[in-house]
Amino acid sequence: NGSMRTLMPENPFSVSPSHQHFHPHSIKIPGDITLGGLFPIHARGPHGLPCGELKKEKGIHRMEAMLYALDQINSDAELLPNITLGARILDTCSRDTYALEQSLTFVQALIQKDTSDIRCSNGEPPLIRKPERVVGVIGASASSVSIMVANILRLFEIPQVSYASTAPELSDNNRYDFFSRVVPPDSYQAQAMLDIVRALGWNYVSTLASEGNYGESGVEAFMQISREAGGVCIAQSVKIPREPTAGEFDKIIRRLMETSNARGVIIFANEDDIKRVLEAAKRANLTGHFLFVGSDSWGAKSSPITELEDVAEGAVTILPKRTSIDGFDQYFVSRSLENNRRNIWFAEFWEDDFRCKLTRPGIKPDPDKKKCTGDERIGRDSTYEQEGKVQFVIDAVYAVAHALHNMHQDLCPGIPGVCSSMDPLEGRSLLDYIRAVHFNGSAGTSVLFNENGDAPGRYDIFQFQMTNHSHPGYHVIGQWTNNLRLNLEEMQWSGGDRSVPDSICSFPCKPGERKKMVKGVPCCWHCELCDGYQYQVDEFNCETCPSDMRPAPNRTTCRPTPIIKLEWNSPWALVPASLAMLGILATSAVVVTFIRFNDTPIVRASGRELSYVLLTGIFLIYLITFLMIAEPGVVVCAFRRLLLGLGMAITYSAMLTKTNRIYRIFEQGKRSVTPPKFISPTSQLAITFILISVQVLGVFVWFAVVPPHTIIDYEEQRPPNPDFARGILKCDMSDLSIICCLSYSIVLMVTCTVYAVKSRGVPETFNEAKPIGFTMYTTCIVWLAFVPIFFGTAQSTEKMFIQTATLTVSMSLSASVSLGMLYLPKVYIIVFHPEQNVQKRKRSFKVTTTPAGTPNP
Repeated sequence: NGSMRTLMPENPFSVSPSHQHFHPHSIKIPGDITLGGLFPIHARGPHGLPCGELKKEKGIHRMEAMLYALDQINSDAELLPNITLGARILDTCSRDTYALEQSLTFVQALIQKDTSDIRCSNGEPPLIRKPERVVGVIGASASSVSIMVANILRLFEIPQVSYASTAPELSDNNRYDFFSRVVPPDSYQAQAMLDIVRALGWNYVSTLASEGNYGESGVEAFMQISREAGGVCIAQSVKIPREPTAGEFDKIIRRLMETSNARGVIIFANEDDIKRVLEAAKRANLTGHFLFVGSDSWGAKSSPITELEDVAEGAVTILPKRTSIDGFDQYFVSRSLENNRRNIWFAEFWEDDFRCKLTRPGIKPDPDKKKCTGDERIGRDSTYEQEGKVQFVIDAVYAVAHALHNMHQDLCPGIPGVCSSMDPLEGRSLLDYIRAVHFNGSAGTSVLFNENGDAPGRYDIFQFQMTNHSHPGYHVIGQWTNNLRLNLEEMQWSGGDRSVPDSICSFPCKPGERKKMVKGVPCCWHCELCDGYQYQVDEFNCETCPSDMRPAPNRTTCRPTPIIKLEWNSPWALVPASLAMLGILATSAVVVTFIRFNDTPIVRASGRELSYVLLTGIFLIYLITFLMIAEPGVVVCAFRRLLLGLGMAITYSAMLTKTNRIYRIFEQGKRSVTPPKFISPTSQLAITFILISVQVLGVFVWFAVVPPHTIIDYEEQRPPNPDFARGILKCDMSDLSIICCLSYSIVLMVTCTVYAVKSRGVPETFNEAKPIGFTMYTTCIVWLAFVPIFFGTAQSTEKMFIQTATLTVSMSLSASVSLGMLYLPKVYIIVFHPEQNVQKRKRSFKVTTTPAGTPNP
């Protein structure tokens, strides 16, 4: 293990393979304390070979960053004074199994070898060269390599600090307890992406992952965090196979379109897959439909979106915050074959970078390639841009250096160089010091580790914007450092649209609609209108309004149901009132005529006392119409109860008394000459008033049992459409009580009709009998028509108005029939033919024989 000078060939332009004797793919930098380094100098080799072509950026840049950091630390008088850091740097060839093999180099010194049975020829114990002891390892790049290496390093308690591995499972402190990293794990990235989704107001997105550790663990982290946080649902979770078949990407787009509301697509995929997804979306004419949220594998790269800018427009991507380190640029561009002999792969890099060939002993020069001169300069004769993870490599080396510095101060206070307390150096103790570091890194941001050995997440958020831009491309629209800061006003979407598009399963329900959740998908629901008399109590429930209320137009509250009553200007009131008015006028005219001609034969012949009673009854029947239309109140209700049956009771009691008297006289006259009892006017009145008193008594009993009052009936007019619902102000008289009230009068009417039928054979001289008969027949027909009309309107919206009008018109008609049949002919004779209003004897010269039982005219 000689010094680095012994490793260098004499001729700067030719490389001898002899130096690769012990470690065919490693660099040795001597020092007091040695750090290991793992870098993907070469790509994975083709089948059967461990290593492929050189990786200039991810390999050489990152590896040189470690050498640069060691130079900086070793020349720093403050950090690790009097201690030189050395290194053993290995090539992983981007393959986990090969890296595992290589990293055994790091643990050789810790494997206890039994040398008891080895003796030199002179009997002395052998002098076995102790292998170098590596105290910590910087690396690796790929998560799969870091996982493999971490498994062996933990057995030998060698702390490992990675500068690029972001797999979430490496955060498991039980399995990878000696692993730390200066880059944030993908789970932070997933958290940042979830925060972006929520800031945009989305709650329904799909995920798309390339098969493999990076894609699948990234999406898994996103899904787990979204489940724990709630409020975001995954519509589809699609995986892109490692070896996609033809048409695979078109199939993926079709699958994503099955849930077309989920326009947001969270994508953890490699560059090639991203490009092919965008191409498939373009083929399906879905430019502008999908809203991509890309992980750091998309970042700010132009390769996935070349010639697909229109499909990618509006894509939001994420990248760990990184800064270009100016000191490293100056260091790297000044490297040449002469001053960088410690890098054994530099000659290969040189050939690759300048596309030339170096001469080597025993190898013929390639005539197709130009010969390297050694005067070429990086950045002048070749393009150079610092690789993105250089900053993290430097921070990883410094993290271990700071840990060693703090450890030296604690264990070797005031002693220059490594003291016995640090030799051998205890791995677990160094791990504790590494986890405890907190310093300003190469980019000026603080470097520290949490309890799992993860660095804090710091991401820049980009959006790919084309329209209305002088510089189309990725624009920084925010950042995430444990929480999100997003400038929504700087964002723009497909076609330059500034309003954030929707990616939600169900749109909010309108007022008056309740949410009916879809089982198992908390972001999806159906909106159901609160129908009928229901209103919306909360987001998920409808309830029926109280009986005296109906829902407001937007169905979020209930409002009082309007109260109606029969108005005077309604046709349902005007027609009955007009009829009643005419009836009252006619009745008044008859009464006035009778009073005026009170002593004339026709008036006297008709039985004056009973006629006045009968006319009073007719007058009351007409009058009830106005009470039925008037606004209900206690007084109006009391009079309605009293007069509704009373008018008819008076009328039909008087008629019954008359027909009964005629029938009795006629029947008596057949048997004997003696007149029957109770046929005098006084007796007639007494009988009539007894019959009337039954009705009055019934009403007063009703008053005592149920005092009259008003009610508001909300049930009667409550149709399916609540807009037409009305409360009806009315008296406490049900349909049944109205019929009961009229039933006595109907009994009187039927009895009267029976007598009228029986008396139809009475001689014409009894001029009252036939008109009463006709009156009763007509009245019965009117009331028979009344019943179906009254009860047939039960379901009509204007039920109360129709019933009131039917009742009042029927009563007015029956009163008019009585008035017309019994009194109008008499009034006609009295007024227009007064010559006939004389006693029959005076009118006739013939002496007529009066039959028995004829009353004196």
